[in-house]
Amino acid sequence: MKIAFVGAGNVGAPLAVRLAEAGHGVVLARTKEGSASVAAALARSGRLRALPIEEAVSGAEVVFLATPFQANEGLLRPLAGALAGKVLVDCTNPVGPGLSHGLRSERSGSEWVQSLAPEARVVKAFSIYGFENFEDPAYPGYPVKPAMLFCGDDGAAKAKVGGLIEACGFEPVDVGGLVQALHLEHMTLLWVRMVRMHGHTPGLVWGALRR
Repeated sequence: MKIAFVGAGNVGAPLAVRLAEAGHGVVLARTKEGSASVAAALARSGRLRALPIEEAVSGAEVVFLATPFQANEGLLRPLAGALAGKVLVDCTNPVGPGLSHGLRSERSGSEWVQSLAPEARVVKAFSIYGFENFEDPAYPGYPVKPAMLFCGDDGAAKAKVGGLIEACGFEPVDVGGLVQALHLEHMTLLWVRMVRMHGHTPGLVWGALRR
């Protein structure tokens, strides 16, 4: 699968490496020459390459958005045409003062992303944990993989993203339409508060147990 990453920092880089090493064609979108984060990601895997952002997005089937949330509007508006029909994986979270929801819980960040790229097929995924779990999702000794909850309105897009979630070492758990993204963003805030403020290990993950 041809995949582009917009954002190659703590979240984007480990996911890009995992998917490239799994055999996918992964390109890092370069917004400026000399990007330190892109250079650092390229150094992690010889299977990665970088292209200017318009070229990277145009040539991809799936685009990962792994940027700081406040950068989304400036990045997505010029790319809206190039994103038409493509799967757009929203890994971002709107975080406001005091670890509140950055859009005051009036709408989800993913629904806002969808409004910026109205013809993209947005799927919320890879958003409910800190970056540490993207670096190492392995939990030896447990009978289940860590769950990755995801949502979106397009079934075919979600099927593709579910396969990529598995390739990254997680169990995909489809929780429904994009309306569920707000709840996933609150799960993120819960994780951040537990780990960053209350001393829980960054290795804390959710599991999906079924009878």
